[in-house]
Amino acid sequence: MNPMTICSSTSSSSSSKAWIVHGIVIGAAAAAAIGAHAYFFLRISRGFRSRVVGIIPARFASSRFPGKPLVEILGKTMIQRTWERAKLASTLDQVVVATDDEKIAECCRGFGADVIMTSESCRNGTERCNEALQKLAKKYDIVVNIQGDEPLIEPEIIDGVVKALQVSADAVFSTAVTSLKPEDAFDPNRVKCVVDNRGYAIYFSRGLIPYNKSGEVNPKFPYLLHLGIQSYSSDFLKIYPELPPTPLQLEEDLEQLKVLENGYKMKVIKVEHDAHGVDTPEDVAKIENFMQVSD
Repeated sequence: MNPMTICSSTSSSSSSKAWIVHGIVIGAAAAAAIGAHAYFFLRISRGFRSRVVGIIPARFASSRFPGKPLVEILGKTMIQRTWERAKLASTLDQVVVATDDEKIAECCRGFGADVIMTSESCRNGTERCNEALQKLAKKYDIVVNIQGDEPLIEPEIIDGVVKALQVSADAVFSTAVTSLKPEDAFDPNRVKCVVDNRGYAIYFSRGLIPYNKSGEVNPKFPYLLHLGIQSYSSDFLKIYPELPPTPLQLEEDLEQLKVLENGYKMKVIKVEHDAHGVDTPEDVAKIENFMQVSD
């Protein structure tokens, strides 16, 4: 691949540690399709998607919250808190920060993180993860994109999306959702998700989905909130930047829609997770209050 094209084209409670892989039977279905013996032999002999790296993309120039990765949350920068949580995940062989900003890089090196410098031309976190992957000395089968604005991300959630991708041979992407709070129903910063009955993503939106005729939140419906974490097969990540932008992706400004619009499968797990990420300066106080109450 021409290196110039990489970016030119983008302490928790026990309840929050519970995660459920929807449609986990897909692994069994795959085994039935090609024979259980052959399926498990394939996975053992080739180490099916066994090498995993976690990458935290971080940029300074955020339109809504410039310098967000370096904002302090109870005495530590947000990027450090995210990195410390990611390091607790048992499925990750390595955790690195990918950034185009020297201030962020210096901060991360200061608390011991591995840092990969990436181009300013990366249009989103996925493209930044791809460039970082190309620069890593080791080869990996799965890349986990860990959002730098999720300082309370559960290590179990990271492990969950990795395992979901490892047992879903037909998926190139996996991610996580949790229950949507009614007060977040019409907040465009809270991305919603709908899945099929096998646990694969159908659609993501900044609007409320599904949307009923009354135009109001149905208190009995289990709406889903998308969490920023996502993992990809390395082979797919390498071609992602070359896929042209798609209409739904551009309209919603959601990079995961490009995956769906191009016909690729995305596995979704549902988890229990109370805390939100940090999208605006006002969210910092919310996170700090949540942490103080939890302690």
